[in-house]
Amino acid sequence: MKEVKGGVCAPLGFQATGIHCGIRKNKTKKDLSLIVSDVMCHAASTYTLNKVKGAPIVVTKQHLLNGEAKAIICNSGNANTCNPNGEDIANQVCELCADALNIKADDIIVASTGVIGQPLDITPFQTHMDKLVSSLNNNGSEAACEGIMTTDTVKKEYAVEFELSGQTCHIGAIAKGSGMIHPNMATMLAFVTTDVAISKEMLNTVIQEVVADTFNMVSVDGDTSTNDMLSVMANGLAKNNIIIDKDADYEVFKEALMYICICLSKGIAKDGEGATKLLTCTVSHACSVQDAKTVAKSVITSSLFKAAMFGKDANWGRILCAIGYCDASYDVDKIEVHLASQAGQILVCQNGRGYPFDEDEALKVLSEDEIDVLINLHDGSHHATAWGCDLTYDYVKINGDYRT
Repeated sequence: MKEVKGGVCAPLGFQATGIHCGIRKNKTKKDLSLIVSDVMCHAASTYTLNKVKGAPIVVTKQHLLNGEAKAIICNSGNANTCNPNGEDIANQVCELCADALNIKADDIIVASTGVIGQPLDITPFQTHMDKLVSSLNNNGSEAACEGIMTTDTVKKEYAVEFELSGQTCHIGAIAKGSGMIHPNMATMLAFVTTDVAISKEMLNTVIQEVVADTFNMVSVDGDTSTNDMLSVMANGLAKNNIIIDKDADYEVFKEALMYICICLSKGIAKDGEGATKLLTCTVSHACSVQDAKTVAKSVITSSLFKAAMFGKDANWGRILCAIGYCDASYDVDKIEVHLASQAGQILVCQNGRGYPFDEDEALKVLSEDEIDVLINLHDGSHHATAWGCDLTYDYVKINGDYRT
């Protein structure tokens, strides 16, 4: 497996684009994106578990009942959530796009991101759909990525190449996410394309497995969005032997998809609103995978710990505190904690007690922009990793006037 360029257009048979259509006031910001496959795809999605859901999620769920799709359309600047006519607008967007592409509206995945509770006018879609479709091209992934961004400061776009059944295959992806990040299904918005031939059942299975260890292990601020969605389209144009079981090819495909989703997850965490540091918490030797996941996510969601990392303060007591209030099994007297970065590694806690360390050395370690929190529970053979970011003054500034 190797990284390649092209994002969602790296797999055979996919085109993409992104334009400004007028949803966002800033005309320099793209706000409408489209990804299209040359042929029908097997498709699957995971969605937010927030009980308040964006209208596009309701519509997409209906469209994917048959496990097929040919296009993804997404706008930024307005979440189309909590609107009395939200589903009608989402359906109209699909119909406009379907007419322009000469496909069925039911074969379109629709998504939105932005402010919740603001009316979404259909006019920008009506007046710009032809422009959107006519701008589709084989190098349009970057533009599509820009079109789904809100408070993101960097694009999240990846692609990999690998072999299955002697055939060269690809997976490409774009994602957006910076704030309101605490997924319980997938992530803010992530769109994945692949030319791999895989059955509908196996595609749905693999994304559930991968999401559990990637996007569901990310948190920026503890807020689960109303519009979180991960969607995957597989068009089979690589002509590998179709994956219908959990065989060797399935494992190779899963490894490649896992790599892509880890890259996106880390990118989202590092680009957290106002963030200056990526925090990676790895828990080892836990009694169960669930215990390891619970501990790891509890630490990276602790506001006190996140604030300490912003201040470059090796306040390890906040790590123990976050472990202590989570619902997991462990022996406190066995816990060991290291803090690490490119500048080195220091032991700060052993046997659940403080371990003497050099504060100057700790400052060097915590001055890097990527910090590892290594927690050894000495209580089993399972492990897990979670990703987060520090909590800064800028997070409050960004969200204090996000709507206005």
